[in-house]
Formats: sequence, C-alpha cells, structure tokens
Amino acid sequence: MGSKIAYLVGVDEAGRGPLAGPVAVGVVAVPIKLKSAIRRYAVRDSKKLSPRDRDQWYRFLNQERRAGNIYFATALVSEKIIDSRGIVPAVRLGIKNCLRRLKLEPGICEIRLDGSLKAPRRFRCQQTIIKGDETEPIIALASIAAKVRRDRRMIRLAELYPEYDFEIHKGYGTAAHYQKLKIHGPCFIHRRSFLKSLDLSGKERRIKN
Repeated sequence: MGSKIAYLVGVDEAGRGPLAGPVAVGVVAVPIKLKSAIRRYAVRDSKKLSPRDRDQWYRFLNQERRAGNIYFATALVSEKIIDSRGIVPAVRLGIKNCLRRLKLEPGICEIRLDGSLKAPRRFRCQQTIIKGDETEPIIALASIAAKVRRDRRMIRLAELYPEYDFEIHKGYGTAAHYQKLKIHGPCFIHRRSFLKSLDLSGKERRIKN
C-alpha cells in the first residue's frame, strides 16, 4: 500500500429494475482536501428529488467539473448486455468503465459505494454502504449523475418508440407500461430476461430502420 489517498470517490447506479433500457452508473470523485466540503452539500438521494432538482444538481456537477473541483463520469450498459450477462455483471462493467474514464489509480482512492455495489478488487480501499445514497453526499451526487444520464436516454428512446411512453415511466414496470406491453409486445430495448414471466402472446415490436 503506502500510497497517499488523493480522492474520495462515490459510486451508484440507476435503472437496475426497469423492464426496458440500459442501466446507468455514476462515479463522482473529489480531491480528498475537499472531503469536508462535500459533507456540507445539502444533496439527497436522486430518487427523492424532483426532475428539476436533479437537473440543477447535474448542472452544479458540470460547473464544479469545469472549475476543477469535481470529476465525474457516467456509463450506460445496454439491455443486450443485461440479458446476456445479468444485471450484476452489467453494473460492475459500468463501474469499471467509469473508473477507467476518470483514470483513477487504485492506490490513491477511497471509494464509497451504495447498497451492494463493488468496485474492481484492485481498488482495495472501498466501502459498501447500505442506503449510502441517503447518508453519503458523494454517493448521492453519483446517484444524481446516473439518474439524469439514464432519464435523458429514455426520453430520447421514447421518440423511437412513442407507443410505450418511455418518457413517462422510464422503462419501469408501472401498470401503464404493462398495459402497453400487452398491446404492443416488447420492442428492441426491452430486457428479455426481465419479461420471462409475462404472457405477451408472442407480440414483438421491431426496431425502426
């Protein structure tokens, strides 16, 4: 070991449970000297914020990144990878990709992850915190980054598949979404592995050319 910790890093995901679309991962890193400042941020878990408030925090993240105070990355892992590998490996791939983009070296990072998430083993200084997005501002910021990135993708995908109203439910299993599935069947971005228990009468909506 022997390396001096230089960065506090927060990790969270968004979109683990939806029936459609990618899962998103957010990773936020701050210089360790700003660790106490981060704790003063009145930031909350992204699920408890309105879309407007999430967008405001996302703008804050970008402003702080331009100022050199915060570094963050997001990654989307497709529904096809979720179906072929499983949701847990898909999330881990997203975490790995974000850490690679930020060029964070294992020996200089103190990583905090929400729930049951794990960083690659080479990052030895990591801590998984149950409901960390509610108690750790650095994780809450990562949660916001992931949630905003995924929501924006689902809104764009709604333009390709307007009959499913993805811009409203973001792919989650709402009653309205189930009704759309019964009418139209699954489309290209639905997670087949999440639909196995549903009787959709063989219907399938094909991707537009």
